Amino acid sequence: MFNVRRTPSEASTSGSSSQDMQMALVDDGPSNVLCISDPKPEDFKLHPLFTEGDTTLAAKGGSTFFRVYSHTLKMTSGFFRSMFSLPQDPSSSSKAKGVFYLDEDENTLECLLKMMCGLSLPPVDTYDQLDSLLDAVEKYDTPGPLSIVRLLVMTPALTVQPFRLYGIACRFGWEAEAKHASTQTLQYNLYDPEIRPLLQRLSTDSLLDLMELHRSRREGYACLPSVPHLLMKVCRLRQRLNDPPFVAGSTATCVSCHSLIDYHTWRELKYKIILEMDTRPLGDTVIEMGLLEWPEAVACWTAKCPENACHRSLYDKVETLRVVRDCVDKLPKSI
Repeated sequence: MFNVRRTPSEASTSGSSSQDMQMALVDDGPSNVLCISDPKPEDFKLHPLFTEGDTTLAAKGGSTFFRVYSHTLKMTSGFFRSMFSLPQDPSSSSKAKGVFYLDEDENTLECLLKMMCGLSLPPVDTYDQLDSLLDAVEKYDTPGPLSIVRLLVMTPALTVQPFRLYGIACRFGWEAEAKHASTQTLQYNLYDPEIRPLLQRLSTDSLLDLMELHRSRREGYACLPSVPHLLMKVCRLRQRLNDPPFVAGSTATCVSCHSLIDYHTWRELKYKIILEMDTRPLGDTVIEMGLLEWPEAVACWTAKCPENACHRSLYDKVETLRVVRDCVDKLPKSI
């Protein structure tokens, strides 16, 4: 709901001319405020792409003015549609509407109006630009520009910051984009101090979903989409490393010579795998390099039965790599 409010200076001079007219259009919150006034002639500079129209807009403190047809504003913005539906003062001249000063900076206002009017857009390749634009899109209720922004966030310049993308996608309910971004976050450790400021931007539900995904990569749990409060075992990585063909890691006997064998090298490698999945849940460092180059892995592949007469290799390297890779591939990949 919007209200027309006269400023104290106008209320005290009921006979003021249209050139001295000042009023404010506000909604129930303080963030959506339109100041309407007449600029000095020497300060009036029109944007070259917005020289025609019956409504003049300007950025807060800006020196460039944008003329847009009220019909376009009403068709593309719920905010302006409500504004223009307010009762008009019949005594005011149609030519004395003044300039609507918006809270946005000139670059954000220009980008928004270009989207609303179907003009070519300037590059939007940083999240600082995008955040300002999205605030304006949300404030003025412009579904058309919002759909354009949804396409923009999946461009290469913006997908390189998955936590920012994830936050925006969750904020506007973009499921496909949120899933894509959540998968990209698996490259990062959520407990890294550098990631903390990015996580603080997220809503509680979005953060919990992301933490559950990262945990499920290690523990192997995922939520049923239709029943969020129930948990489903997808592939318990920690438990799977104790199941055949793996050994449990406790003391056993050699299948060839029946000598006592301590599988401590496998216990250490399992622990290393779990730690690595906690640090980088994507798992690529485990299956691509870790199981080949880690000291714990090398110790496993070179471990042999302590009985000199037997000296059998304790672990099948090829089969172990295959099963671990298969297990990691089956883990949940997105929220």
